[in-house]
Amino acid sequence: MARGSRQFVGEEPKSEASAVPPHSSSGDAPRNRFLPRFNHNGHEVTKGIEPEGESGRKGVHPIKFLRICFRSTSRLSKSVNVLWPVVPAAIAVHFARPDWHLAIFVLNYIAMVPAANLIGFAGQELARKVPKVFGVIMETTLGSIVEIVLFMVLIKKGDGNVPVIKAAILGSILANLLLCLGTCFIAGGLHHDEQSFHEVVSEVGSGLMLVAGMGLVAPAVFSKAVTSSELNQSGLLTAFDAQTLKISRATAVILLFSYMVFIFFQTKTHDGLYGEVLEADEAKDRDRQHDLAKDKLTFTECVVALLIAIACVSLIAIFLVEQIEFLVKERGVSDAFVGLILLPLVEKAAEHLTAVDEAFDNQMNFALAHVLGASVQTALFNTPLVIIVGWGLGVHMDLNFEIFDAVMLILAILVVGSFLRDGKSNYLEGVLCVLVYMIIAICAFYYPNPAERCEYTGCL
Repeated sequence: MARGSRQFVGEEPKSEASAVPPHSSSGDAPRNRFLPRFNHNGHEVTKGIEPEGESGRKGVHPIKFLRICFRSTSRLSKSVNVLWPVVPAAIAVHFARPDWHLAIFVLNYIAMVPAANLIGFAGQELARKVPKVFGVIMETTLGSIVEIVLFMVLIKKGDGNVPVIKAAILGSILANLLLCLGTCFIAGGLHHDEQSFHEVVSEVGSGLMLVAGMGLVAPAVFSKAVTSSELNQSGLLTAFDAQTLKISRATAVILLFSYMVFIFFQTKTHDGLYGEVLEADEAKDRDRQHDLAKDKLTFTECVVALLIAIACVSLIAIFLVEQIEFLVKERGVSDAFVGLILLPLVEKAAEHLTAVDEAFDNQMNFALAHVLGASVQTALFNTPLVIIVGWGLGVHMDLNFEIFDAVMLILAILVVGSFLRDGKSNYLEGVLCVLVYMIIAICAFYYPNPAERCEYTGCL
């Protein structure tokens, strides 16, 4: 094909007549009905791949693969990749010195960050190859793999880890809504006095979070109400505990259904609206030309990177979870602090880095889509999933959260909702969100475990 006849992205497709060779008769079947497309880097676009995700290569090229993965999505993500030597060190120490409990926990905690970052980067590269709305959903889902793996490892260990899982569920949402969103507001405020975002992203996200928060805490409110009533004195507490478990499982099924409706809303009925909002946001990206020109992973390399990262995350999660008992019993760290603060910080590292970089580049709609999308997925998908898996394993996993955790969640949703209501953000709102998160972290650090509360106050 002649160079002059290339069809670049953004041009109108050639008509069928222009694609038919001049010498062909009207009865002949036209060949080359459509001319191939070429993206911004001059690479021919593969069928089924979006132009922005076209790498111009196929298969796996080890040197390019390593170089592209190390460069990652931004300078912040690239700086995290210097921690990769900690990954083999953490695995080696687990097998070589199993009695070094604190060292194993610390090394695996650090090792989780680069492994999670690779999942985030590979997910972002894969998301570039599909339509934008579906890509954001895919990227958010892949970013939650670390959280899902941690939940599954914890629930497999039995009833002893249920308090940590409950705290981690709410801690993940709090880290997204307060710490990550606050940091996004601060990062965006460094270059702009005020940033704006579309109501379809902010209002739908904050509204869903309020409904999800109500669904999550309803079983806890039921349990606390019947426990503190006169019914507790009549020996019916065990029966109501079983009812709380049934309510939690029914709620999990309802929340899972609501997540499916939300996905259908985004990808089918209102995909055009979301697509327009995200495309308009891309036009505001300060370094868009640089991002487009960067080398990209092939589809195969994306899959390989995801498999490597998920394998590392799974091992690290197992080693990390095994040390939680030591941390709680020997070091006196509360279940609330481990679940509410420590685990969410490391499991959401990749999503936080991505969202902060997008806010810094003035892509607040993308940042909000990742922050609120991750929170919605934790509340409406990951939580029901761990409830249902626990149901299958015979583990007493319910939604009877500590009243402290439940109240903090609802207050955080209300605080963030008030900041999103006007469709604008600034660094002051970001600082306030981070400060609220710090207050919750301090409270969680001193929050006693159930056994300690029984020792000081007595248990009925």
